[in-house]
Amino acid sequence: MATIIESLYLPDLLDGLTLAATARGLSRVHFGESVDVGAQGPLVRKAERQLREFFAGERFVFDVALDLEGTAFQLEVWRALTKIPYAETCSYRDIAITVDRPKGYQAIGQANTRNPIPVIVPCHRVINADDSWAATAAVPIRKHKLLELERLHAHRFRETAA
Repeated sequence: MATIIESLYLPDLLDGLTLAATARGLSRVHFGESVDVGAQGPLVRKAERQLREFFAGERFVFDVALDLEGTAFQLEVWRALTKIPYAETCSYRDIAITVDRPKGYQAIGQANTRNPIPVIVPCHRVINADDSWAATAAVPIRKHKLLELERLHAHRFRETAA
């Protein structure tokens, strides 16, 4: 595991988020305050700016450098999550098909809940095939807030995509 060199606590976003970064990029978005010790350097400041733009409905895609650590399978699932368009959802089955494991719903769910960078790697956009919410690194109340936020600003996203 790479060493955390930067961290920043944002108490006003989703009841508190802590950002942590290594020399390679953002490595964690933790709900609540974290004990990580690090300077408030350019990596976490860029992530903060992009998150604030996202919550204001002004950003729909993140371009902050990421330092994801996980198994090859987890990394594949997390990459697939980043391809889910803003204000859209997909099912575990959709992700399983995307990563060529059509019967791997449970494994997809486990990788989804272990996502170390929720919001930026949008695990909240994964729902059950019956449109009910699936467990993610974002607890249900946060997931609801994130999905509602995206629905609220979806028209802006469509305008910028056109």
